Parts: sequence; structure tokens; C-alpha cells
Amino acid sequence: MNKKLITKFLAMLLVLFALIPFGFTANAASNEVTRADYVKELVESLDVKIGDGSSLTFTDVSKDLAPYVEKAVQLKLIKGKTATTFGPNDKLTRQQAFVISARGLVSENASLAVLDQFKDADQIAKAYKQDLANAVAANILQAYEDNTIRPLDYVTHEQMESIVERFVAEYKAPSNGVSVDLQILGTTDIHTNLANYNYYLDAPSSEVGLANTATLIEQARAKNTNTLLFDNGDLIQGTPLGSYKALESVLKPGEVHPAIAALNALKYDGGTLGNHEFNYGLDFLNEVLNDAKYPVVNANTYDAKTKKRMFTPYVILDKEVVDSTGKKHTLKVGVTGIVPTKIVEWDAIHLAGKVDMQEPVEAVKEVVPEMQKAGADVIVVLSHSGIGEDTYVEGAENVGYQLAGIDGIDALITGHSHLTFPGDYKDLKDVDQEKGTIHGVPTVMAGSYGSHLGIIDLKLEQQGSEWVVVDGSGSLQSIKQEGLQPSTTVLKAVKQAHEGTLTYIRQPVGETTAPIHSYFSMVQDDPSIQIVTQAQKWFIEQELKGTADEKTPILSAGAPFKAGSRNNPLDYTNIPVGPLAIKNMADIYHYDNTVATIKVTGAQAVEWLEMAAGIFATIDPNKTEEQNIIDSEARSYNFDVLDGLTYQIDVTSPSKYDRRGNLVDEKANRIKNVQYNGKPIDLKQEFIIITNNYRVGGSYGATFKNTDGSNITNYAYENRQAVVDYIMANKTINPAADKNWSFVPFPAKTKVVYLSAKDAQKFISADSNIEYLEDTEAGFAKYLIK
Repeated sequence: MNKKLITKFLAMLLVLFALIPFGFTANAASNEVTRADYVKELVESLDVKIGDGSSLTFTDVSKDLAPYVEKAVQLKLIKGKTATTFGPNDKLTRQQAFVISARGLVSENASLAVLDQFKDADQIAKAYKQDLANAVAANILQAYEDNTIRPLDYVTHEQMESIVERFVAEYKAPSNGVSVDLQILGTTDIHTNLANYNYYLDAPSSEVGLANTATLIEQARAKNTNTLLFDNGDLIQGTPLGSYKALESVLKPGEVHPAIAALNALKYDGGTLGNHEFNYGLDFLNEVLNDAKYPVVNANTYDAKTKKRMFTPYVILDKEVVDSTGKKHTLKVGVTGIVPTKIVEWDAIHLAGKVDMQEPVEAVKEVVPEMQKAGADVIVVLSHSGIGEDTYVEGAENVGYQLAGIDGIDALITGHSHLTFPGDYKDLKDVDQEKGTIHGVPTVMAGSYGSHLGIIDLKLEQQGSEWVVVDGSGSLQSIKQEGLQPSTTVLKAVKQAHEGTLTYIRQPVGETTAPIHSYFSMVQDDPSIQIVTQAQKWFIEQELKGTADEKTPILSAGAPFKAGSRNNPLDYTNIPVGPLAIKNMADIYHYDNTVATIKVTGAQAVEWLEMAAGIFATIDPNKTEEQNIIDSEARSYNFDVLDGLTYQIDVTSPSKYDRRGNLVDEKANRIKNVQYNGKPIDLKQEFIIITNNYRVGGSYGATFKNTDGSNITNYAYENRQAVVDYIMANKTINPAADKNWSFVPFPAKTKVVYLSAKDAQKFISADSNIEYLEDTEAGFAKYLIK
């Protein structure tokens, strides 16, 4: 937080008032200081960053003065006359000056009896008696020679200038040497990776798991007892364990969800909600949260009917700490959290008509001053939102960069994007990778699945009765450490759910006659996508029987969810020919998405493919050196294949859309030779595209949504369950890719390369257009696309 008044100066300031010469009286009203004069002079001289005044509730403060009054309120120097009036033109009396000082200094109330020693104590306003008693008890308010304190005398401009000059000198003086090293630990996007276990491989793993992260937490706590631990959301969904407790062995009233049990066991100090917390509906979420022994905060989710916040917007934690001299103190730590507004679209089937959202930036701007007024010494924001871009767009999914710019925040824990900070986001302005700060605010983003522990180190100095954050940094610690052993605390907490999940995932569902892998899913038609699109089409055909759309052509959209995402060479699907079990289904379809359909024209279907093609880099046909075919910042899950059409992609053409689906070149055209049933697609014909709730709810599929949403149908049925049911109905499947799409042939001299896992070379057939070149780093290899 910003610096507050320090004891030494407060004592000096109040004694200075007390020593005004006996009998002094201002000769001219124009020389008397108003509350507005004093506040503006003080705040300007502090040379602190001011806001725009928008958080003020006072209605009698001008627009020009508002930022200064706002800052004085945030520094706890002043309060209003009432909740809505400040009295900027009122003259500043001695008792008001004492009140301003005492409120910045004293933490415990003194007895009112100490005022009885003054002859004119009866002149003290009733509302100010406690503050002045506090000032007397702190030995900073002394009487004149006649044993009066003259509470109603006014302060002059000369006195104000002298006070402010002395204040600035003391404000910049070194602290009294008492400090506290506070460490804030953060996890994010655990996605029910609780045990050190990869359920898709059905094997222990050192690459994932809160059990591994917990060892780092325990080590950090052993080094510094002044620690706080928070989780940043996306906790209860993401692995077969999450699906098992939500859909198979469904959580019962009174039963503790294994994710909550793990966090309870680790004694988390707080947490917030991620977007995936809403995947199973509000009733399930409430059942999960009611057993948490730590506060869960969220400031921007509202009940659509009552218009009230659905969750606790913030908490003030009393944290006992030990200072540099060994003395104990209690810090007040304010904690709030936010989630992307798009949850109402992504999980419309659960939230439509029930939930309204506030923009995260606006929500945090609202609650930070509230936490400051509640006495917070430190303010922590849990942002389940990526860091994003340095240009703010209302409705943006990732706003961590903007949140870091809000005055008053001391520590920012981010997530959602599954990236790392420090590490990623090197190109943003005002980012210090070495110190781990954004706009000077210590910030961490701890990857995903427990891969990292976020660590924010804050140094606080005691200034008077206040604690001030004077420095801070953010860093990450990886679980990939030789000899690191998983925490038995977590393993014991999740033992029953883990064992139940293993039994669940090993259940057989059928057989496959072709291998299912995703090693080359972004550069050729792929079996891991083919099985999904087949299953979705099978399900929707049954749903449409007997309806007006029974004969409407169906296109099934699928994307490679596991394709080395975020530089992880283990993040690929690889299922051999033979038996299929539930665990394989979770490996094929990684998310608990639900089926959705959208009715489009042929022209819109082509546009859908143009958006999908935005994940490719533009290949220069005149270059002979190697060119990577994938945009390095692209996400594999944005590459939709539309089964039901045949088409080609020309990556030598500029992209019409960027990797996020934003239009960048209206005249560009990468999608070529689009056909339906062997004939050029009719651009006016209607088609039904089968996809998922996330695609129609916020990513580029929403581009084609009618204003009233009448062309979208959401089904309370998981895409992954469609795969399970399809295989069980057919017993034996052949998911071999039908090669419905390909690249327009590259010029002969170009060298187009693609990175995949080293193991991918085992799956290159003799007649393939893919050639292994060499191993690269971190478990990847380079392949030539001919």
C-alpha cells in the first residue's frame, strides 16, 4: 500500500499545534485553511500516485479535488462528515487536525477519562472525543499553559505550509528499522491434479499434482513462518478424478470434495473461483464450497434476480507475523478475487438467467477502497484471468495487466491461461521479468496442474502504528526438482477419491482397430479428432430425428486438445490398437465441455474454417530456410476441423484472422476448394455445426450467433460422454482419419517444419508427407512437412 503517516512526524505535528502561542488569533478569514486546502496540499506534497476520484461517495467534492480526497481516504487520514458529505469548504480546526493524525496513528482506543484534565474538554465534538483521547494517550496532544487545548481554533495557511514541509522531510526519512518479510504463496489451475498421478497414462507422475506442489509449500513455510497460501481457481474440474466426483460417484451432501479436502489439509488461507468451477452448475458448486475451511472470495459474480453478489467479495485476514526483531504483530491482509465474465456464455446451460457478471477491473476498483477502509495493511488480488494485452478492451477474457495498474494492490496472483509469470509476457510494457512485477506490482502465474508454486515476497516496514509495503517481488518454483517427493498430507486427504478414480478409469468400453494419437493433429487430419467428430455426429443425428432439422446437413467440429500445449512434450494423446477404457476417453476429450450446435450458412462455415486457420504462420514461398508452420503463440484447441466438408488450407496466403479469431485482413483467403458431398459448397445452404459450449459461448464460434441466440442449441450432455456412448454402442471402432482436409502443396524449395514429441517419429508411415529431421530441446523433435 502507499506510505502512511509515521509516528515520529505525527507526534511532532500534534505538538506543533499544541504550541501555538497563547492567545493567538487569526486576523483574516482569508488566511484560514479549509479542509479542501489542507487535503490537497498534503497529498500533493506526498508525491503519491492519485486516482480519478471515482470511488468517492462524497457528493460535495468537485471533480478537480476528488482525486486528492480519494487518496487521503485511502491513506486513512480523513473521513467524511457523513457518508456522502466531506465539507471541503469548512475551516480546519485544531480538533480536526488531531483527529486526522490520531486516526493514522492509534490502533487501540484509550479511556475518555484522559480528556478530563483539560479545562475546555467540553468544547470537543462528541464524534471526535475518542480520537482526541487516543492522541492524549499517545502523548502527542498536550495542553497550553492555561491547561486548555482550544479544539475550535482554526489552522492558518502559514501553519499548514510549515506542517506539510516538516511532514515531507519526515516522510522521506529512513524507517525505524522494524520490518516484516511476508511471503504469499499461490497455486492456480490445479484442475483436480491432486495426487502425483497422470490418469491418462494410468501412472505416477513427477510432472503434475498438488501433492508435488505441496512439498514446495511445506519447504517455504519451514523457511518463513510469515506465509499466506492462496488458490486461484479451476480446482474441481479437469481430470477423470474431477469427472468421477461430479458425474460418477457424485458428491453427496456432507461429503467433502477431494480438492477441498486437500486444501483444508494444507491449511490454505483463501481461494477464489475459476471459470471451470461453474461447469457442473451452481448447486454442485455450493455443495463443494460449503466444506471449505478457508474463505472463498469473488467480487464480480452477481445473482441475476437479486442483483446482489453471489459470493463474499473480499475478506480481511488477521495474520500474525514476526518482525525483524523477533516481536509478534498482527497484519490485516485484504483478499479479493475475480473470474472472466464469459462464464455466463461458456456455461449458459447452468448460468443463463441466474448469473450476471461485472467487469473484473471495475469490480476490483470498487472493493480495493473498501478493503482499505476496513484497515487492510496489505491487499492481495486473486485473478482467475490471464495477464492479457497492454491495451484494454471491455469484456476481455484476460485482464491481469490492467488489474496490476489499479492503485492500492500489493500482490497479484493470476492464472487461467496456463502460462507462467515471470517467464511469459516478455513483450508487455512496464513488466520487470527479473523482479516479477507488472506496473511495479509483484505478480505470479504458476502454470497449471500444480507445475509451479507462485511466490510473492513483500517487505513491510512499520511506520507509526501502520505497516507499509516498501518492496516486493514475484517468482516461481517448479516441481521438476531432483529428489522431490510428494506430500503425504495431500495423498492422505485424497486417497479414497484417487482409488475410486482408478477403478473408474480402468472400466472397458470397447476396442479400436486403429491407433489414436495426436502427434501430428495440427498438420494433418488426425484420428484423435476423427473419433470425437464421429461420436458427436452420432449423438446429434439421434437428437434430430423427427424434428424439422432432421435432414439439415451436419458438420462436426473437433480440435486437438492435446498437442504439446504450452511446451509440454507429454501433452499428446497416444492410444494403441486394442481395448479402450474410460481413461482413454478422458485422454481423447480433455475437457468437461457439453455438446452445442449452431445453425450457419455455407458462407459462415467457410468463415469458421478461416478462423481456425489463424493458428498457422504465414509461409513465405520464396524463402529456402526453415519456417515453422505454427504461430508460436497459437493454442491447439482453436484449430477446428469440420468433418462433413473437404477442403484445403493455403498457408502461403496471409491469414484472414489472427490466432484469437480477430479479423486482420478482410481480403485474405486461406481456405480453398471447399466441397460438400463432392460438389462446391453452396454458400447460402444451411448447415448445423456440432461443437461445444465454450465455442458457441465466447470463442470464435460466437461470431455466428444470432442476436437472440435462436440458432444455438445447448445440450446437457458432455462431448466426452458422447464418445463413451458411441464406442459402447458400436463395441469396435475405426477412428482412422478420413483425410477430409490437407494443405495446398508447398513450393518445391520451401522447408516447412513442425515441432512434435520425439516419440511421434514412430508413427510416421512409409507413404507419409512428414519426415523426421532431428531432436530439439525439452523432449521435442523437428519434422519436415512436405
